[in-house]
Amino acid sequence: MAENTFDLTGKVAVVTGASRGLGQYLGRALARAGADLTITSRRLEDLRPFQQEIEALGRNVLSIELDLRSLESIQTAAAEAIRYFGRIDVLVNNAGCNVRKSALDVTWDDWNLVLDTNLRGSFFVAQAFARNMVDRGKGRIINIGSVTSVFGYAGIGPYCASRGGIKQLTMSLADEWGPHGVTVNCLAPGWFKTKQNAVLYENDKWVEYITDRIPLKRPGQPSDLDGAVVFLASDASAYITGQTLLVDGGISTGATKATV
Repeated sequence: MAENTFDLTGKVAVVTGASRGLGQYLGRALARAGADLTITSRRLEDLRPFQQEIEALGRNVLSIELDLRSLESIQTAAAEAIRYFGRIDVLVNNAGCNVRKSALDVTWDDWNLVLDTNLRGSFFVAQAFARNMVDRGKGRIINIGSVTSVFGYAGIGPYCASRGGIKQLTMSLADEWGPHGVTVNCLAPGWFKTKQNAVLYENDKWVEYITDRIPLKRPGQPSDLDGAVVFLASDASAYITGQTLLVDGGISTGATKATV
């Protein structure tokens, strides 16, 4: 029987922003595939329910406070995770934020909040954990982007800029760290309901509008991300780097209803 290259048993993964939403979807999938986890959030107490859930699967879990707007916090978190587990095999660079405003109303501080968190923070998190991977000659970094890595939407200009930057950053880091055995890819979800965008899903007309533009005719469900994140974290993707994998039901095709 061929080796199961999707098996993550014995691997150690870090998932940032794991107190809710996509971070929990992704962490849960990695744990079910066999990985032990380091999970992070700005507030340690917010991680306790998820830590208990993952421990119930028989996995070893370390919870750490992490503020992506603080270099000291990033470096301390990386050192703590590496000290506890001895190594890091996979980084899921997920933590982020958004500000929904008309471009004419975005403030200097709004811009800095989103870009400092989503783009600058993600870079320095990748840097901090990649040092261990480069030294060991192997690692998987999965930067979480968005359909806005390739599309632009009104009302979230700073967010689109940050996620487009993540796509470009992914390619740069893949080129630089590839010779050291570290792959870097971008996982870009489409429309998944999270706490960050829950207000949109309260509008039935918006849900109908967005669903009509998704070729598979539904928003994403948590399990729709499982295969993609496990694939990118595992040896099955060993020869894939610098890529953006869109898990979006096809909305990035740009298609709408046929007119012919």
